[in-house]
Amino acid sequence: MISRRTFLSVLFATCLAVISWLNFVPTADALGGKLPAINQSAPDFTLPTNTGNGKMSLADLRGQWVVLYFYPKDFTSGCTIEARRFQQDLPKYIEKKAQIIGVSADDVDSHAEFCDSEGLKFPLLADTTGAVSKAYGSWLGFMSVRHSFIIDPQGIVRETFVKVNPVIHSKEVLARLEELQKAA
Repeated sequence: MISRRTFLSVLFATCLAVISWLNFVPTADALGGKLPAINQSAPDFTLPTNTGNGKMSLADLRGQWVVLYFYPKDFTSGCTIEARRFQQDLPKYIEKKAQIIGVSADDVDSHAEFCDSEGLKFPLLADTTGAVSKAYGSWLGFMSVRHSFIIDPQGIVRETFVKVNPVIHSKEVLARLEELQKAA
């Protein structure tokens, strides 16, 4: 007689094998919800920011590439590393005519302090209700999940990143942006 634990392990492995065998393709869900589809229009938004005229819309950025990255919280270790890497690579993004935009549930004042303390020269948007994060499948109850999107100059989602390592993420995004721009 096999144990309940062994039975459940075998059952789980069998289910995974059958799903793989059937070439089952799950919907584009990730931790945080349903992601916008690749090669479809990016969900539009307008959010408050600590830069420029105080608000930024995706529509305002038509005509240029956009790297839209969602992150959990200002001043936390992973988010600080990720922001620093984007800032470090900012000249390369500018050279490629790409705008980096960070989004979290923190308010504009927190973003201003974070930008000042880290020397960030790109906008951070305050999604305090989570509405935009939800539209991008990047909301987990009370904070944004670490996801990124490359949006082309026509407002079309061209790439999605859901398994983000803050230390190397900017380099990954930059490399993929270069590939997409060459193919365009």
